[in-house]
Amino acid sequence: MTTVSSTSTSTSTSTSTPATVPVPAHTPQPAMRLRELVFGAAVAAAVRAAARLGVADALGSEPTTAAELAAAVNCEPRPLERLLRTLACYGIFEETEDGQFVHTEMSRLLREDDPQSLRYISLWCTEPWTWQAWPRLDDAVRSGGSVFQDLYGKGFFQYLHEDAHESAHVFNKAMTTSSMQSALDVAELLDLTGVSVVADIGGGQGHVLASLLEKHPAVRGVLLDLPGVVAKADPRLRDGGALAERAGIVPGDCREAIPVEADMYIIKNILEWDDESTRRTLHNVVSVARPGARVVIIENLVDDTPSMKFTTAMDLLLLLNVGGAKHTKDSLCTRMRDAGLVIGEIRPVNPYLHAFECTVPG
Repeated sequence: MTTVSSTSTSTSTSTSTPATVPVPAHTPQPAMRLRELVFGAAVAAAVRAAARLGVADALGSEPTTAAELAAAVNCEPRPLERLLRTLACYGIFEETEDGQFVHTEMSRLLREDDPQSLRYISLWCTEPWTWQAWPRLDDAVRSGGSVFQDLYGKGFFQYLHEDAHESAHVFNKAMTTSSMQSALDVAELLDLTGVSVVADIGGGQGHVLASLLEKHPAVRGVLLDLPGVVAKADPRLRDGGALAERAGIVPGDCREAIPVEADMYIIKNILEWDDESTRRTLHNVVSVARPGARVVIIENLVDDTPSMKFTTAMDLLLLLNVGGAKHTKDSLCTRMRDAGLVIGEIRPVNPYLHAFECTVPG
């Protein structure tokens, strides 16, 4: 490293003291942190780029140069090195002293084959439409509603399935991955003593239901979701699957009706729409369930949870795209009481989810 001398250039013949170059004061931590935060879009874009390029998948167990990785993922070495160096500042990949790169716990989560992979979640949260919506957050805060219709001329899900097929695919993969990862946690948490039939309402492809049926061989289950969703249900639940004899699949919209009788109803991550949809869903469960039936509501919370930075960000994204909201513990309890449910124990499922045990009164 070249050192630049700071000695005075005075021509005086007398002995002189070297001039002192002023050292800038350290940037105050709050200012530095804010500078980092306002460049948050760059970090999100860097994570997205690494996921789309497949860098984490290309990096094996040995230290690897940026040039070697660039050849593996078909990109230019120098820009890739810059990308990796940025990510390494946040603990995603690590640069060794000799300029090679190795995995970290976080970078491994970008691998598609990792059991806890967040590759598709990372892509979903940075899809092209999000970059159009985020600058309108102030409009959404002023109005309290979605900006999506104004941006794209149609509702979020209509746009997704009509105009953004790749994004819809990413959404489905992200939701499937997330559901599969939390399904075992839910199955481990719930006590099904005395339960003969469990219904997964708005349960997507039924990963939670399948995990419960695998753990409790005497229990039968029913999956209810939109026709296009249950058509792609977990293979274990469909005809010929290992659990098919104990599983029923019912196409339907839980906001319209829930034609299912069960001892336990599970409602997971669907009460984040607008209030009217939430109200109708809970009302439909209470109206069909027998007195004493258990209703387990599982949601992300924006308070009292280790994942608040993530869930509060998702809360704002819901405001932008569908006018929905994540709940606080109190707001969710209020809606459950308004529906007539009796709230019992509230327990964490994992760092991202809480389970609210409720019963239908007599």
